[in-house]
Amino acid sequence: MAVKSTDLENGIRLIQFSGQSATQSFSRELLPHIAQAIDAGLAHPNVRALVLTGEGKFFSAGADINAFAQSIEDKEAPQLIRDLTGILHPLLIRMRQSPTITIAALNGASAGGGLGLALACDARIASPQAKMAASYAGMGLSPDGGTTWLLPRLVGEQTSRRFFLENEIWSAEQCVAVGAVDALVEADKLIDAACSMAARWSQWGEHTKEATKHLLHVQSAQDFESHLNHERTLIEAAGTTEAFKEGVTAFLEKRRPVFHKE
Repeated sequence: MAVKSTDLENGIRLIQFSGQSATQSFSRELLPHIAQAIDAGLAHPNVRALVLTGEGKFFSAGADINAFAQSIEDKEAPQLIRDLTGILHPLLIRMRQSPTITIAALNGASAGGGLGLALACDARIASPQAKMAASYAGMGLSPDGGTTWLLPRLVGEQTSRRFFLENEIWSAEQCVAVGAVDALVEADKLIDAACSMAARWSQWGEHTKEATKHLLHVQSAQDFESHLNHERTLIEAAGTTEAFKEGVTAFLEKRRPVFHKE
């Protein structure tokens, strides 16, 4: 199976891209399977977090270059790109807007649209074999997959500019140093570390997670006063939730709160 989903404890679902879904992730054949697996996790009532990982040398290597070559010969390259981005880009928006936590466990290289998939996650943990590759310039393409929006917010605009226009490949150590990856662990500890982070980040109430992700997402597009008003609206809404009630009760009872999906 090209995309395998496994339910683990603490409401965590592991989604693994294997075979061609890791090496040629973004083809007309395989990308819908990747999107369906992620969407199923985002929609599942018992799943609180997704851990995405690949197989072997690749987390997700991006497009099928042979399909690109065929599309050029058939004079349908723009349509192929339109079809692929028409699946990938809405998926990335759903990931960013969902209260479900997403963690990328980077076992190997992420490139092109696969890099966008990794960057769209809430956090990234890498093994020493992980790499991030721009790839677009060498293919005569401009970036997609949200990479030029997501990467500057992690590492800064000039570092991103250099990454794309030098067509750089970052090692796992470089990814951590610039802030594109949150932690570096040994390969045999990668999934456990990603699941541990997923459990910690996903333990909170649904409104807390969704509103926090949303506020961080929009903060750079709002002036301070507008953002304060936005925060006020959302924290007022939080006051109506069962999670708020549980948090206050747990604090007064001197115990850890236990939040359920509402």
